[in-house]
Amino acid sequence: MEVEGRASNDNSLTLNLEHGQEDKNISNDSYDLSTAHTIDKDSWQQVGLMLVTGFNCGWIFSFSNLIMVPLGWTWGIILLFVIGLYTAYANWLLAAFHFIDGRRFIRYRDLMGFVYGTKMYHLTWTSQFLTLLLGNMGFILLGGKALKEINAEFSDSPWRLQYYIVVTGAAYFIFSFSIPTLSSMRNWLGASAVVTLAYIAFLVSVAVKDGKSNSDKDYSVSGSKVNKVFNSFGAISAIIVTNTSGMLPEIQSTLRKPAVKNMRKALYSQYTVGALFYYGVTIVGYWAYGSMLFVVPIHEALDTRFLEIGKGMHSGENLKRLFLLRMCFYTGNTFIAAAFPFMGDFVNLLGSFSLVPLTFMFPSMIFLKIKGKTARTEKKVWHWINIVVSFLLTIATTISALRFIINNVQKYQFFADV
Repeated sequence: MEVEGRASNDNSLTLNLEHGQEDKNISNDSYDLSTAHTIDKDSWQQVGLMLVTGFNCGWIFSFSNLIMVPLGWTWGIILLFVIGLYTAYANWLLAAFHFIDGRRFIRYRDLMGFVYGTKMYHLTWTSQFLTLLLGNMGFILLGGKALKEINAEFSDSPWRLQYYIVVTGAAYFIFSFSIPTLSSMRNWLGASAVVTLAYIAFLVSVAVKDGKSNSDKDYSVSGSKVNKVFNSFGAISAIIVTNTSGMLPEIQSTLRKPAVKNMRKALYSQYTVGALFYYGVTIVGYWAYGSMLFVVPIHEALDTRFLEIGKGMHSGENLKRLFLLRMCFYTGNTFIAAAFPFMGDFVNLLGSFSLVPLTFMFPSMIFLKIKGKTARTEKKVWHWINIVVSFLLTIATTISALRFIINNVQKYQFFADV
């Protein structure tokens, strides 16, 4: 896919926010809207519910271990809310750039490519690709481990972990084939919300029961000073993962107009109701167990490249192609998850080198490029601070994540049954 160009240096790009009706200055020539997926169809309530249920995911009970254990009560609570608010602000800002100079951007990589050129297009695309890839592998591993633990309760000789990972990978493949787009989730959101709330209620009830009976809770942060520093940066990465996906323009593209206003309404749902649940489980889990605790852009790009856009998603030819695409993708994901059974460490890596710039750095870069000549000095200073801090945070958290992975590579063998 070709990027149409760069933002010019004469400040010809202007920011157009949608209001109750379409802005008269916005032309009908939107930027590269050819896609195999549905755009401009969903309500903000549907997208908001998807965000609330999506971020309250299977990893939710591991957040206590990933976030609170390395930070302790004081810094854990402070950073949960500070980074949560900062992430909400960054996504709120990014939502405003869905329309620039009369052009609509349905992909993050298109937006960055239009403003900064082809290098940023490819960098953004690579970051999103790795985000979804690592996220999928993490979920497949989590599902495999959960199935093994369930089986272990009823059998003295459960299968090796890799068999359960294959089962989980197959389930992911079937689901992604049956529900190929974000919009097609609408028929599943009600059931998903019920299951998610039941899961959270079960976790909280078990944690509260265990917490009341556990009188010997240890909230100390262990390790040397160096380990504490690295572990803290790992916890910051995990907080970012709990709050953002790195694919907001792709999600926003499914919304009806006014897309900016509706996206922000959906974000309000995520960062109020949604955060109440996943932050609540994180805090309750740490209270109960202390330091002794038991983690889409790719699909759209592949579908647009290989499916026949002129035909329906469920036409005979497109179904065959969709089946092959999903099978190849999840076969690779499942194999890597089976080979590296410490994929939980990749949650920190996911939040470091990919989600930090996608969430914090890039929106400020867009603002400076588009509004830099007309913005007030204090705003320009604020966004430069965002860029510098995000850059330093990316380096620090990536080093921390790689350190965890290197340590585990030395500890575990490939295809270990852990």
